[in-house]
Amino acid sequence: MFPSSRCLFSVVLLVFLVRLCDGVFIEKKVDLRITNDLGNGLDLNLHCKSQDDDLGVHVLASHQFFEFSFRPNFWSSTLYFCRFWWRGESHWFDIYVQNRDVGRCSKKCWWMIDPTGPCLLNDKVKRYTYCENWNDQQIQGSSQIGTGNSTARMSNDPEYLEGNEKRGK
Repeated sequence: MFPSSRCLFSVVLLVFLVRLCDGVFIEKKVDLRITNDLGNGLDLNLHCKSQDDDLGVHVLASHQFFEFSFRPNFWSSTLYFCRFWWRGESHWFDIYVQNRDVGRCSKKCWWMIDPTGPCLLNDKVKRYTYCENWNDQQIQGSSQIGTGNSTARMSNDPEYLEGNEKRGK
């Protein structure tokens, strides 16, 4: 084999192996979407970051969304967190925690943000059933389950159901 042929073969083999391992050793890309569901025509301001990326400040009108993609790391420690604020309110939330979300949204992580907290789309049933409390808020008396965020709301929580029937559409 000629040296240039050997080099070309090596490159082709490397590309093949990388594509073969995509999703096994190398995590697949995650598409993360955040939609403003505050209601009453309120704008949602948000600022999302990870340890390595600052995605900047964005302003979303009612029902608009902000979307970005990323590849989770090999060590299962990918974390994106966001600060949300609107008319006199300010909250923060870990919008993507790899260990928490890998089983809930392996590729498509779509969140709806309303005043009570964020809800994640359950792609299996096409409803926003994974609802969480803000990281900076503890709601006393509500039913809670552990999903990585120590204050996740259950979908049958009366506080969740009353006045929030539009969730789960």
